[in-house]
Amino acid sequence: MAQNNRYPKKHENILYSQEFKLNFSESVGVYWRTLGRRLNIGDNYLEIIDQDNNKTEDKAYSMLTTWLQMNDNLTLEDLKTALRNMRRMDLIRKIDEFAEISNSPVSSTNFSAKKDISEICTALKSFYLTNYGKICEVQPPLKLPANVDLMHKFVDLCMVDAVNTQTDAVFSVEREEFLKKQLCYTPIPYSEIFRKEKSVTLISGIAGIGKTWLLRKCLLDWSNGLIWENVKLVFYLECRRLNLCQNIGNINELVNFFYKEIINDFDINIHPALFIIDGLDEFNYLNELINYNSNCNYPIVNALTEIQKYKYVVAGRVYAIDKYQSITTEHCDKINIQIMGFNESGINNYIENNVLEEKKDVMKATLKESAIAKSMSSVPFYLSSMCKIISNSKNLCKSSFLTMTDLYANIFLYFLQKHIIKNNELIYQLMENNSNKKYILNICKIAYQLFIENRVIFSKEDIQTFIIDNFDRNEENFFGFIERIETNLGYLYQFAHLTIMEFCASVYAYNCLSSEEIITNEKLKSCLSMICGLTNKNQNSLLKFLVNLNPLKKSCEESSFLCIIFDRLLKLSRQNDVQLQIYYVNLFIECFYESQSSFTDEIKLIVDERKWWISIHDGKTSYETSCENYFVNHYIKSGRKLSKLIVDKNILSDEEKNLIIQCSTNVREVSFRCPIKFKGWKPKDKIEVLWIRISSYLITKKDFEENFLPWINLCERLQLDLHDDIDFIEEICEWIRCSNLKWLWIKYRGKPWNRGKSIKK
Repeated sequence: MAQNNRYPKKHENILYSQEFKLNFSESVGVYWRTLGRRLNIGDNYLEIIDQDNNKTEDKAYSMLTTWLQMNDNLTLEDLKTALRNMRRMDLIRKIDEFAEISNSPVSSTNFSAKKDISEICTALKSFYLTNYGKICEVQPPLKLPANVDLMHKFVDLCMVDAVNTQTDAVFSVEREEFLKKQLCYTPIPYSEIFRKEKSVTLISGIAGIGKTWLLRKCLLDWSNGLIWENVKLVFYLECRRLNLCQNIGNINELVNFFYKEIINDFDINIHPALFIIDGLDEFNYLNELINYNSNCNYPIVNALTEIQKYKYVVAGRVYAIDKYQSITTEHCDKINIQIMGFNESGINNYIENNVLEEKKDVMKATLKESAIAKSMSSVPFYLSSMCKIISNSKNLCKSSFLTMTDLYANIFLYFLQKHIIKNNELIYQLMENNSNKKYILNICKIAYQLFIENRVIFSKEDIQTFIIDNFDRNEENFFGFIERIETNLGYLYQFAHLTIMEFCASVYAYNCLSSEEIITNEKLKSCLSMICGLTNKNQNSLLKFLVNLNPLKKSCEESSFLCIIFDRLLKLSRQNDVQLQIYYVNLFIECFYESQSSFTDEIKLIVDERKWWISIHDGKTSYETSCENYFVNHYIKSGRKLSKLIVDKNILSDEEKNLIIQCSTNVREVSFRCPIKFKGWKPKDKIEVLWIRISSYLITKKDFEENFLPWINLCERLQLDLHDDIDFIEEICEWIRCSNLKWLWIKYRGKPWNRGKSIKK
């Protein structure tokens, strides 16, 4: 009985009739927004509806549907009351006419109080095909429509086996792990994942990577009979909408709430169903779900726990899925995948279809010249943002996306210019306005406070607490960067995109904290490289508009600010733990690159306190290699000599070849741990020690002569470890006799040979 009262049946209330909603939406026309306000729908919802839909009747339909979802037990009289207040008696007459038709014997046959499973299945498939055939592409602002046809233009996303990630990381660590995984993943075909009916499918990925694209594609394929053929019912639930249903306590109530027109109080408990939960990281009660007990105070958690009785697919950001795995451990029929974004073909197709013809070459050149732009272009959010910025820029500097900080700054300021302030002023004009600077600093303080507390969802009181000075505390001032979610507890808030939130936190830290405060705050460790990146003095960079936001902060020399951070990082690298040593040295090099620093006298003193090794191996990203190239270039140009170069990779990128060339000009030791492919270049500078350890590789005489002999001719000491089956040992010995070696050690067929200084005899 409670369910019957809560969810009016169609034959009792025509408000829930699809035919009524369509006809009424056409009648309302351009007055849909006025009616929405009369129905107490907030302006933020109306703004979203306006942006999400192109046609007026679609806006009216979405407004009416939103009203029905936000309220229970609504009647035609409620709608008529709002229309009377608008003095639209003509629309009231239309409602009466439609009600009369609907109550006729012919019409009433269309509404059945009880449906069988086949009718529900058919209705669900029809609903998904109608409503999810197109999806708004993720781009700033996230609410602007750019519909992508998923049925005919779906770009395959790379999907790989997920691995465990750090559960205490929400932001930068995910990005770092993502860049590393790009190097070594083997894509799993879509059909292998979804045509097999797994009991549990977990889908993870960083923000903006395309998880929702994939789930909507699954809905369409199920509706067309291509996947999950034995599943009769599939229900798609978004966590940001589940947050509105805190008091719904079981799964049957939940699907009747979101699919009441289709389900009509149907009991799903006895039928095979599959649930798709999208955006797990946005669920307000994630911790309660992970640590579930029957006495939980939030009924919605009970409902989500109940889906474990069925087959289910759960998608969310990496950290959330990593936590969720703990409650799915008993399932052996489970697959855990991570989405890696667009493949190479998908990136090129996107550029062809979304960039102005005259800007396509600029976009392609940007991806070629910037390692970070190239790596992040597989993420739909970043690719879309870069394409928009390049298409709208008259004179974009080639270095605009050189560093990670540059990339984020361009996205942030483009977002601000086009979708927050919304005028035709150029960036430098916007930033001459002190109120705009104060606005940015307030946004950045909110982001900073949330970042160090590892929070995504926050309240109106949080916003008002975080505001600096006497800035207007009306939360609507921040809509665009921040969006509002309505729950039974009231309104909650979150940043429109976590990429922007992370960058804002870094901007606040740079503008309002000292270098000592930054380097000692463990929570800011993942932001360090971006904070250092804000010291970049390149006059062609937009970063200069984000570094003078706080008039209260005492000015200081950028070199002193950086040196304190650099010095602390290298001191932290002096630990017994080898992994920590590598971590802090790599972080130092990344910070140096992001800041685009040069070797000042202070920096020279800092770097001279340690020996510097460069290692080239399969685990390094192109971004890391770019950072090392930049550091080595400045290190060697300052007259310093590298201690060692280690090469443990045989197929080299152009960036890696360039790094080897730079290192070879001033390095003491070189170690090759595998054969290399390096045609067209030979080393020219003397090295003290050469290690060639290739006993696991059988190579030809030609390859050895082309790739290793030039190095042998330049070294003083050589250690050579050869494969037992090479057949040109005599030629190697002859080459060595003709060289200028002072010391030699060879291991061949298990026998070491050390001739020391008498090698020429």
